[in-house]
Amino acid sequence: MNGLLTDLYELTMAAGYYDAGKAQQKATFELTIRRLPAHRNYVVAAGLAQAIDYLLNLSFTAEEIDYLRGLPAFARASAGFFDYLRGFHFTGDVFAVPEGTPLFAGEPVMTVRAPIIEAQIPETYLLSALTFQTLIASKAARMVDAAAGRAVVEFGTRRAHTPEAGVLGGRAAYLGGCAGTSNTLAGFRYGVPVYGTAAHSWVLSFCGETEAFRKLQQTLGASTVQLVDTYNSIEGVKKVAALGRPLWGIRLDSGDFQALSREARGILDQAGLPDAKIMLSGDLDEYAIRDLVSSGAPVDAFGVGTQLATSADAPAMGAIYKLVELDVGCGIKRFTAKLSPDKATLPGAKQLFRFEGHDILARSGECSNGQAMLRPVLLGGKLVEPLPDLNAARTRAADLIAKLPAPLHSLEPAEPWPVRNSKDLTALIERTRSNLA
Repeated sequence: MNGLLTDLYELTMAAGYYDAGKAQQKATFELTIRRLPAHRNYVVAAGLAQAIDYLLNLSFTAEEIDYLRGLPAFARASAGFFDYLRGFHFTGDVFAVPEGTPLFAGEPVMTVRAPIIEAQIPETYLLSALTFQTLIASKAARMVDAAAGRAVVEFGTRRAHTPEAGVLGGRAAYLGGCAGTSNTLAGFRYGVPVYGTAAHSWVLSFCGETEAFRKLQQTLGASTVQLVDTYNSIEGVKKVAALGRPLWGIRLDSGDFQALSREARGILDQAGLPDAKIMLSGDLDEYAIRDLVSSGAPVDAFGVGTQLATSADAPAMGAIYKLVELDVGCGIKRFTAKLSPDKATLPGAKQLFRFEGHDILARSGECSNGQAMLRPVLLGGKLVEPLPDLNAARTRAADLIAKLPAPLHSLEPAEPWPVRNSKDLTALIERTRSNLA
């Protein structure tokens, strides 16, 4: 895995740690959700599989090391540092919340304990990998909630910020509850069900809609989804109805969806096609989906692109990766925390315990009758056991989201889920801040 896929300061700090004699000093970092994205009552943890794959394969090639040598920032770095990078790999421990777990503000997603250079370099990648997929999975969960049992399909690769973001977005959307994705590579790589219809260019390439619809049926058979709004939606539906089966259904991509879906349903039913489905697409978000469902519009599926693939209303998440403790020798730990206003952090490695109705953030090693959420994933740089596959993570998400209190399912902000600090953690926070002040 490309060791340069990080911010420069991770590597300059690594050089500094090495030259300061700290290369083997054990450090503990935590990746924590500082605050929830706008309008979210919870997020769905996602991206762990990619984060762990990165750590298991992180290394530097000779060419990459030569590049670093030539940068002005490393002009004074010791030759030993570059020799160190030649054999670099991750040997530490990772504890993480399983994918598909609902989380709340102030809660840790991952704990990394390793020699300080090994723990520092991954910061950039881990934040990117975990926060992006968590954003998309969380957005998908909102849309699936709003759809109230109707299928939601992720259609957003063409609007994603990069093609690879489209692939990972398709994965995350499926984890968050979507029925599938239009991204074929996400289907191939991760086993996500793939869906596709046809574009307006298909219809425009023929002399008439009927011919276009007939030819598509000949190619796709029972999987045929006819896009009916190129010229006139209702006339398009009538032509589809006249052709009859084989047919999955129709897709409406513009217009008054409430009125058009009702009229289309009547035409299809009258033609003896009560099993033909109606899919809507075109600038949909969870609010539009909610309104269509609550109005009783006869819709079977929603295709959602831009709003989902970019988490458009909340495209960033306030997650942080901070040093919380250092081993200083002889079994002694030094606890670290930031005290800066609005960006203060909590000292010490932690465990998150979930109870019915609240969470407790505790010190690592504390005992509790709650469910421990951070679980060992890597020990000594090796996988403890294979990670759950994507379908298992998706099932976990569905089960745990369903158990959340009803107000947290609202698209509007609700009373926050209670997250409290344990007595031991509270005492450590007070002691550490007193020592640092």
